[in-house]
Amino acid sequence: MDVPISGTVYDTLLNYKGTLAELGEAVHEPPYREPPKAPVLYIKPQNTFTGFGQLIPLPDDVSELEVGASLGVVIGRRSTRVNESDAWDHVAGYTVVNDVSIPHDSLHRPAIREKARDGFCPIGPWVIDRPAVTNPDGLGVRVFVNGQLRQENTTENLIRSVAHLIADVTEFMTLNRGDVLLVGVPEGAPRVEAGDRLRIEIDQVGRLENTVVSEDEWVVGER
Repeated sequence: MDVPISGTVYDTLLNYKGTLAELGEAVHEPPYREPPKAPVLYIKPQNTFTGFGQLIPLPDDVSELEVGASLGVVIGRRSTRVNESDAWDHVAGYTVVNDVSIPHDSLHRPAIREKARDGFCPIGPWVIDRPAVTNPDGLGVRVFVNGQLRQENTTENLIRSVAHLIADVTEFMTLNRGDVLLVGVPEGAPRVEAGDRLRIEIDQVGRLENTVVSEDEWVVGER
C-alpha cells in the first residue's frame, strides 16, 4: 500500500514525560545541562518511507530494532508562527507512524545511521481527517508484537500538546502542506527481531502493520 503523505516527516525527541524522566539526572549533565527549552527535532527522509504491510529491514550487523510508535500530525497549509489557539486550522488530519531505529544511547547528535535507513518509517495506512479525532491529546497508543501487547501509553502524557508543539515548531521554521509532525515516541519502546510482526494502534486514527525481515530478504523483496 502506498504511503499516504507527500511532505517531510519531522519527529520530536523527549516529548513524552516518561522519556524525559528516563534520562534522570543525566539531563542536567553535559552535553544537555538542562531539559530542552524548545522542541528537539530530526527528519525522517523519503528513503525511510514505507507503507502498511510492507517489510522493515533488519541490517545484517544489528540484532534488533526499536519500534517508535507515534501519532503523525499532517499539516494542511503553509504554517509559520502559528498561535496555539489557531493551530487546529493548520491540521489536515492524523496518521500512524513507526519511527523505527537501531537502539542507541546518544541524544546529543543526529542519529542518522540509526534512524535514516531505508524502510525505517512505515506510515499509514491512511490519513484521518481532523474532525474525526475528537481530542488528539487523549489518544491511546499501543504496540503489539506477534499479537502480544508490548507497549501502551497515551498522548495525555505529552510534554507539549499537539497545538503547543505546532506553535513552538512554527515559531522558528515553516511547515508546509503535506508535512507530518510526529508528536514523539513513548518511553519503553519495544525491541524486535527478524520475523516479528508489528501492529501499532492509535485510537480513532488507525492500525499500522508491518513485519521485520533480514536485510537480505528485504532486498530480494524490493526487486
